[in-house]
Amino acid sequence: PPLPRPPPSHLTISYPPANPLRYGQTGCGKTWTMQGPPEGGELRGVIPNSFEQIFENIKADPETEYLIRCSYLEIYNEEIRDLLGDDTKAKLDLKEDPDKGVHVKGLTDKVVGDVKGINDVMDAGFSNRTVGATLMNEGSSRSHAIFTVIVEANSVVNGKDHFRKGKLNLVDLAGSERQSKTGATGDRLKEGAKINLSLSALGNVITALVDGKGKHIPYRDSKLTRLLQDSLGGNTKTLMIAAISPADYNYEETLSTLRYANRAKNIKNKPKINEDPKDAMLR
Repeated sequence: PPLPRPPPSHLTISYPPANPLRYGQTGCGKTWTMQGPPEGGELRGVIPNSFEQIFENIKADPETEYLIRCSYLEIYNEEIRDLLGDDTKAKLDLKEDPDKGVHVKGLTDKVVGDVKGINDVMDAGFSNRTVGATLMNEGSSRSHAIFTVIVEANSVVNGKDHFRKGKLNLVDLAGSERQSKTGATGDRLKEGAKINLSLSALGNVITALVDGKGKHIPYRDSKLTRLLQDSLGGNTKTLMIAAISPADYNYEETLSTLRYANRAKNIKNKPKINEDPKDAMLR
């Protein structure tokens, strides 16, 4: 059925960061949910729907100056790759900065001015994603991917510039795998092990945030949780989409996915508007 128009994109225009992510077993339609079919139409996914809604909001606010930029990365075998860079196989490093927070050094930023421009950027990056065939999915995602849209705005209030900044992280997680079902060997098996390891680290972070028994949250256990640190336990509105299989053959995985999502929904975040950001490019 057609996917509903996604709520997170209007949150980006309102300037607290937003973060929709999907989780589930391999082959259950996570990438389809986020991307939809190549031809788009009424079956287009969360990502292209978000793009359209962002620019509709901008068009409805002609008094405000906007700058939209985006980036696209994948985490493959615990290595961060720039899907928009000249060398999409090059390994990038994670850095931490007082103003930028956790960020990827050297990650390509593309400035876009309309829906077509941002869709073209997404399509270019998507074509560079690492995929491979398993017994459960001919075009299985072998990496986690994060498409980030940054919205900067400047409005004049009482004769003074008023800068705001919002960020939308669109997270396409690779699916959890059982080797006995995927039939993975060689590189596929190694990829599946890394995928499961990072998803386990994500689950541990979610559990620690919900339990609240200790001060230590294991964000540093994987590149995925490090990148999503603000999204999971910080200044962000986060939406988790659970992708499940209708087959009784996958009953255990379906139950595990629902438990995972049930834990995630108990995380309590307190998002706030990011006003006067020091790293705004509109200045």
